[in-house]
This record gives sequence, structure tokens and C-alpha cells, in this order.
Amino acid sequence: MKVIEITSYGAPDVLRQGERPAPVAGAGELLIRVAASGVNRPDVLQRTGNYPVPPGASDIPGLEVAGVIVSGDAQAMADAGFKVGDRVCALVAGGGYAELCVAPVAQCLPVPKGLSDVEASALPETFFTVWSNVFDRARLQKGETLLIQGGTSGIGVTAIAIAKALGSTVIATAGSDEKCAACLALGADHAINYKTQDFVEEIKRITDGAGVNVILDMVAGAYVAREIQCLAEDGRLVIIAVQGGTKSEINAGLVLRRRLTVTGSTLRPRPVAFKAAIARALKEHVWPLLESGAVKPVIHSVFDAVGDASGSGAEGVNRSGAAQAHALMESNQHVGKIVLTWVTA
Repeated sequence: MKVIEITSYGAPDVLRQGERPAPVAGAGELLIRVAASGVNRPDVLQRTGNYPVPPGASDIPGLEVAGVIVSGDAQAMADAGFKVGDRVCALVAGGGYAELCVAPVAQCLPVPKGLSDVEASALPETFFTVWSNVFDRARLQKGETLLIQGGTSGIGVTAIAIAKALGSTVIATAGSDEKCAACLALGADHAINYKTQDFVEEIKRITDGAGVNVILDMVAGAYVAREIQCLAEDGRLVIIAVQGGTKSEINAGLVLRRRLTVTGSTLRPRPVAFKAAIARALKEHVWPLLESGAVKPVIHSVFDAVGDASGSGAEGVNRSGAAQAHALMESNQHVGKIVLTWVTA
């Protein structure tokens, strides 16, 4: 099968087409002929050597796919209501940038009615992450207010959509007026340009000093101290990435007086049983919203995974679609998800 490999740690051009033996589904697994693969920030970190592959996971990047079941554990598939030929999307621990991908049956979900494979491939990583952190871990409730740091990222647009559909007020930050406008167009109630506005002061103004109930943070670093100032009593701060650094100083007195919770998590290393519980919750609470159109995946760009396109990379080698996708993600110019497609004979 064709795959996209990380030939060495470095810039996007280290992503090259390769050939690997087709994987075989084991107990509790199924094999998917991949139509589309989602691109995510952890893929970029893996490519640059900053995100080690969990033990036992494929070294091929890619954490989410959509396509057709071609084989698998018959009993596990039957128990889950799947059969060969069904269209599914799946969260995987690696191996998504390939024509064939093995996934635990418990981490697969049916492609929501009305969605294309490209749209479905953009769901698992961000939807699992947002549900696990915003709704399970931070317990966001209807009527509460959520602050999303980075509202136009894949995680951000997903969090806006689900939180609004489930009855929360949403405030998003973004790095330009254009991106703030995009957040509002996607359903956010308020948008803050963090480059020209102090988000702490804006949160105080928007909430009349009450603060927000939950913050979804992908920055960490110096943001943490400022975010604590933005939280209402019994507020919850969930850190899911550390793009701003790992070191933070906080006002512990505010944490005590306001009874705040500061927590965080990573998803990729968690066991199948943990991810299976998220999949069940998504199928119950979010898949109906996708099928009704109340929640929609936001796709910014689609690239042919292995096809060459305009522009050249290092040493005159034409950039693959995967390399272009990573370059786009690193530019931070996208609004929503970036997807790779696979054209098979």
C-alpha cells in the first residue's frame, strides 16, 4: 500500500510517499480502505520529533481516517453493528496517512448520514478531544460560558459548534480580525483578537465581571495565570496543548477563593476502553446533531495525499500533498480542518 512516511525529523518536505505491507486487523480490530485522512497538530509535532509515537502504534503519522471496512474481527464488528462494506470514520493511534489502516472497532463510528468521506475524516480527532475535555473533564453545562483559545483551529471550530448546539455561550480568541469574524460566522457569541485586545479585560467586559465557567486552552505557558483571572467561581481550566510553553506561574489564592479546577489531558496514549467510552457518548449526543445539520464539520483545504502539486521542496523535490498540508497548518492561516485524500485503483 502507499503511505506517507516521515523520512527524518524536520520541515514538511521530509514527508514522502513510501510503500508498506498492507496491515492485518487483529482481535477487536477492523481494516479500513482509506478515502480520506485528517491532518492534526500532533502530526506536525511527530514530524518535527516533538511527539514520540506511543508504544505499539504505527510510526506512520495520522490519527483519523474515513473509508470503507474491508475486513476485520467478525464478532467484534457484529457486536458494534458493523459489516464489511460499511462506511466508517475512526480514531487511531497512528497509521492514518495510508491507503489501508487498522483501527480498534470500539474507536470506529458510522459516517453520519449526509456527510462525505472528506467531512467524516475531519471528525474523530477533534470531536473525541473536545468531548473528552470540554464535556467529560470540564463538565460544561447548558447555559454556561466557554472560552476557547484558538477558535479557528480544528479543535476550536469543533468546540464552537458542539458547545453552541448544546446550549452554551461561546467566546473564542483568534489572531486577526478576519479570523474573529470567522469565529462569529461559525456561531461564537463573541470573538477576541488576542493580538490587539487583552483577553482578560475583554472577558471581564463581556461577562460583566462574572468570568467564564470553562476555558479550553491550547497555549498554556504565560496564558495560564491570565486565564485563572478569567474564571468564574467553580470555573474549570482544561489544558490540551502547550504551544506557549510548559512553565506557568499562577495566583494560588485565586484558585482557592474561587474554588477553581486546573486540569489537562492527552488523548493519543489512552487505552482503547477510554476512547470507546468517548465514541459511545459521541454517537449518542453528537452524531444526531451532525445528521440533522445542527453541527457541521468545517473543512478549510483538501490535498491529494501522494500527488505532486505546484511548488517544490528541498533539493527540488515536488512537495506531496501531505507536505503542503503540513506547511499550511504551520502557517496558521487555516480556518477549520485540513484533509488528505487517497485515490486508489
